[in-house]
Amino acid sequence: MDKWIEAVVSELSLQGVVVSDSLMKEILAVARDAAHNVERPAAPLSTYLMGIAVAQGADPADVAQRVGQLAVNWDAEQAD
Repeated sequence: MDKWIEAVVSELSLQGVVVSDSLMKEILAVARDAAHNVERPAAPLSTYLMGIAVAQGADPADVAQRVGQLAVNWDAEQAD
C-alpha cells in the first residue's frame, strides 16, 4: 500500500503530503463503515468529500471521526 500511496502522491504532484499509518487506518475505517452501513458506493464518495473538507482546512482526524460516526449510525430509512 505504501508504494501505491507514494505513486499517487507523485502522480498528483502532492509533494510533502504524508499519509501516516494511523490516518490511513482512519480513512479505511470510514470507507468500510460507509460501504457496510450506507451502501457500497458511499465509501469512495465519502472519502472524496472528506478530502475536500481537509483541503478546505478541516482536521483530518476530526473529519474521519465525524463521517465514520455518521456512517455507523446511519439508518437505511434516512435514505428514503
